[in-house]
Amino acid sequence: MKTQLFRAKETSSPLVVLNTFENEGEAVFKAVRSLTNADFSLLEVSCMDWNRDLSPWEAPAVFKNDAPFGGKADDYLKELTESVIPSAVSDLGAAPSAVYIAGYSLAGLFAVYSLFRTPVFSGTASASGSMWFPDFIDFASSHDLAVSPSKVYLSLGDREAKTRNPVMATVQDNTEKMAQLFRDRGVDVTYELNPGNHFQEPELRMAKGICGILR
Repeated sequence: MKTQLFRAKETSSPLVVLNTFENEGEAVFKAVRSLTNADFSLLEVSCMDWNRDLSPWEAPAVFKNDAPFGGKADDYLKELTESVIPSAVSDLGAAPSAVYIAGYSLAGLFAVYSLFRTPVFSGTASASGSMWFPDFIDFASSHDLAVSPSKVYLSLGDREAKTRNPVMATVQDNTEKMAQLFRDRGVDVTYELNPGNHFQEPELRMAKGICGILR
């Protein structure tokens, strides 16, 4: 695991925890700064085992030759909340006014899952989150949130569900169900459809999500 901290101007400003796949934290931080005047720190966490650490339970791979999902999200979340985030807060020198969690793709699924497992986060931004993950909507429907989040932002590309893969083809329907589940529980939710497939402008989509929860 690798971390990098991008600091706010004021040490007590909100902290956004962003799990990344290819060290895109700096690009996202700069993109957010170009879109909003809201002050925030960004803690980028990378170099985890993506399919193992960010998946809530074991599941088979969705594409041939891909690694299966290891289902170790609870272990990873424990390390994140008990070690990684406290260390970053210590480095900041003051407790942030709020801690949010954000992510793209499987990290976006993990960000949403986290709200059901820990009260640490005040909200989440999930951009193109993997809401197709097997049984996730059933889990969310049958479990209580561990926190009352102040804001949830969900987004998706409008072509992401146009796939021959029957599992991933459920992503838009499930993302919309997830948004409604949050609304039914009184959460302030933004759901946005962006043009394109899963791989179009990921840093910008993630930045828009972070702006959405910082407002």
